[in-house]
Amino acid sequence: MQELTPTCGETRMTEFEKADTNGSGVVEKSEWDALDYEDRRRRLDDEDSKRDQQRKMVWFALSGMLLYPFSIMITALVGLDEAVSALSSIAGVYFVSVAGIVGVFFGVTNMGKK
Repeated sequence: MQELTPTCGETRMTEFEKADTNGSGVVEKSEWDALDYEDRRRRLDDEDSKRDQQRKMVWFALSGMLLYPFSIMITALVGLDEAVSALSSIAGVYFVSVAGIVGVFFGVTNMGKK
């Protein structure tokens, strides 16, 4: 590991010195175990955050799929005929795209469990 050179009289601690909690100059097994535990905890937190964000993305996509037909109906009721035709023309692409996002999410989620 590369140690940075101190500047202006300050000393910098290397990662191994930070891991040496008892100050013996050697990173012992219990200290390695503590590092390993912290690393696993961070990975679990990261994976949990990733799953939460993916879940939010899928719910947002599904709610958009449900609200899309209502937006077409509302524009028709208001009398915006050009908006109705524009929304209707892109509906097929929109639904296929959102269904793809949701399908990939569930596929990857289930593949990861096996």
